[in-house]
Amino acid sequence: MNSNTPIVPCLIGNSWEIIQTDKYTNVFNPATESIIARTPMCNSKLVEKAIDSAKKAFVGWSKEPATSRASILFNYRTLIKENFEEIARLISTENGKTISEARGDIQRGFEVVEFACGIAEHQKGESLNQIAENIDALSSREPLGVCAGISPFNFPAMVPMWMFPIALACGNTFILKPSEKVPLTAVRLTELLQEAGLPQGVMNLVHGGKEVVDTLCSHPDISAISFVGSSTIAKYVYSLGSQNGKRVQAGGAAKNALVVMPDADPESTLRAVMSASFGCAGQRCMAGSLLIGVGGIGESLKEKIVFEMDNLKVGNPLKDLETNMGPVIDKNSQLRIAEVINKVSKEAKLARDGRDLINNNGFFIGPTLFTDVNPKNTIFKQEVFGPVLSMMNPKNLEQAISWTNQLNYGNGASIFTQSGAAAKEFRSNIQCGMIGVNVGVPAPMSMFPFSGWNDSFYGDLHMQGNEGIQFYTRHKVTLSRWDNTYENKSGW
Repeated sequence: MNSNTPIVPCLIGNSWEIIQTDKYTNVFNPATESIIARTPMCNSKLVEKAIDSAKKAFVGWSKEPATSRASILFNYRTLIKENFEEIARLISTENGKTISEARGDIQRGFEVVEFACGIAEHQKGESLNQIAENIDALSSREPLGVCAGISPFNFPAMVPMWMFPIALACGNTFILKPSEKVPLTAVRLTELLQEAGLPQGVMNLVHGGKEVVDTLCSHPDISAISFVGSSTIAKYVYSLGSQNGKRVQAGGAAKNALVVMPDADPESTLRAVMSASFGCAGQRCMAGSLLIGVGGIGESLKEKIVFEMDNLKVGNPLKDLETNMGPVIDKNSQLRIAEVINKVSKEAKLARDGRDLINNNGFFIGPTLFTDVNPKNTIFKQEVFGPVLSMMNPKNLEQAISWTNQLNYGNGASIFTQSGAAAKEFRSNIQCGMIGVNVGVPAPMSMFPFSGWNDSFYGDLHMQGNEGIQFYTRHKVTLSRWDNTYENKSGW
């Protein structure tokens, strides 16, 4: 590592600080294995400094008119648009996504900013005159205070932007802790917020590991925590945050099924399956990792999938813009996925092995396919978080639904069919929060909640949409009368 490798800065108040510490995490370009930056592992004192900055800023920011907050977000929207390609290349550089995937990453975050720009409408309360004799009622949605976001490596722009635009729009201040593996996108997004006119201390950026997370979850001045990551850590954050009186939404892992009926359109379905399974190198909580070919379609589907996998172009997405799939995030992930393939190959048929790319420069794993998988196999319930697809062959739709409902996760499931009856049966009986009908990745747009169920989500209110507004606000109800004729009635 070059001694000139830059240290990723933190934003405390209005000051970008280079933190000197004993421990750093290397930020790689996953396609080349080159170290491009170092992320400081901050301590609790630095986090407390950020919390204090956000707490002071909340006093003024929470009293800004909704239209003023929206105006800054409109400025932010413009700046993201102007810097769109730069951000996309930054995402591709530190995460390894293809340029197309990186553009999709920032686009979905951009759409949340657009949603948040309508805060004057979204945050409106309700009123009812004469709710009782001479009494009027008014409800309002009030900001919570200092909120925190802890985001993963797989979507450096979209997931943080599920959080802070809505939180800020509602009048809260915010502390973001991005993944230490992909901090550069978060730094750029925060810089643009400053440029948009966000007041000092309203947005803060810190880096680190467990010590930072524990401080955010336990500090008395943090009101709410948003988290996305593994289910193990999601459950930990939810439990620790809740024990300390925080409002928590914590998104976790997933195992998503793609059910293909015999009447499914062959070409469209094939394209959707390939994109859902191997987009972002399989590193997303909406990846389609179980391909369930119902009835006699299984064998022909397998042949087509293997052909497409053989022709999938894997490589450096910034060097070759025709690349279909980039690397996984780091060496540990590469070796972990290779070990999963090794273990699963002892209990299921390995129809295509992606481990041949391991010795290439870069953290690459090729697309991998297991067939003849059944619910007793380990990989049936295991989230691999890589480009590994498992095929199953139930005899009918009822069995496909039964198998899918055995999963302990509950993010997404899709069916490919031309039958409205089959689609309705599937939608009505699948136990997960996001359903696709002829849609490979049924991730909702910004005006709808990202509604994971079961072990894919811990909390009550999801990210995005009106649930996001509800999460970052609390109700205040005012009853008023001005007639000076009070009488005790019915004990009140």
